[in-house]
Amino acid sequence: MDLRDSKALGEVGMTTGDAETSVARIFNSAVAASAVGAAWEIGALDELSDHGILDVHKFASERHLDFTAALALFRALAAVGIVKRDDVKVVPAANFAEAYRVRSFFHWLSRGSADLFRRMPEVLAAENRVGDFHRRDSAAIAYACREISAFCYDPWFRKAVDGLDFEVTAIADLGCGSGERVLQLLRRFPAARGLGVDIARPALASAAEAATAAELADRVIFMEADVLAMEPREEFLEVELLTSFMMGHDFWPQESCVATLRRLRELFPGTRRFLLGDATRTVGIPDDEIPVFTLGFEVAHDLMGTFIPTVEDWESVFEEGGWLLRRKHTIDLAVGEVIFELEQL
Repeated sequence: MDLRDSKALGEVGMTTGDAETSVARIFNSAVAASAVGAAWEIGALDELSDHGILDVHKFASERHLDFTAALALFRALAAVGIVKRDDVKVVPAANFAEAYRVRSFFHWLSRGSADLFRRMPEVLAAENRVGDFHRRDSAAIAYACREISAFCYDPWFRKAVDGLDFEVTAIADLGCGSGERVLQLLRRFPAARGLGVDIARPALASAAEAATAAELADRVIFMEADVLAMEPREEFLEVELLTSFMMGHDFWPQESCVATLRRLRELFPGTRRFLLGDATRTVGIPDDEIPVFTLGFEVAHDLMGTFIPTVEDWESVFEEGGWLLRRKHTIDLAVGEVIFELEQL
């Protein structure tokens, strides 16, 4: 072994064998991350959560899966302590409950953002960072974000909505994704009508299907538009409650954010409350102590060239953008989540 390698190992107190084991676990965890996202999508995690045991033969047969490939998926989960496997019998292991709790994060990573991370060498090159230089699966992102939203925002969102001092009759959700938030509000306010805006056509198709299934399709319109470049519409004038979750970072950098906030005041002049919920940049956390999802979220957006503001960054733009910060709901479960309650100045 090269003496420089020996010195490096000694400096971190690690033998060659320790390093091999640690690196193998890193590699196996990368495989398992994809397996978690897939296991959630095919219903395997729910099966284990509901019944505590799964027979791979039976599970694969019932869901028309290839048995060998399905068994491989459970081997990947077993390699990192999410499940225990005795041949074709699978049961939850020590890490199952936490993996199940944050399953949508893995789906966001391994399904929605897979191509971005796969193309990291090309994306890093400065000469390539022009135009549409990155791709993500918008439908998979919407699928994951529906649960991420419920997990990271909904309890605080309901609290903010319950605290409104007016009865809502018209709602607009910017970056509506799967449509779940606007549908929640329509259930909460039976006399209200809703509008969902998103740039991703596959997400809007899912939202329309969800509205039909919920028997709310006659009370909501989903429109394809870039929130940052929307044209005025007559429906906008009626909106009293404006919401936007998990896309506010797209407003930035600062000058653009101020302009967007001002533009939203012009487009939605009747807005009585704007609930803006988003992730914020972590501050002061060592690289080796970053919690689940935070690293993936911040690295992905750095790769895409999307600025992630801190809480202080956000608080510095509201007044200049024409909005008064009434209240701040600090959540901070995974990626510095916060909900800002705003009203027009």
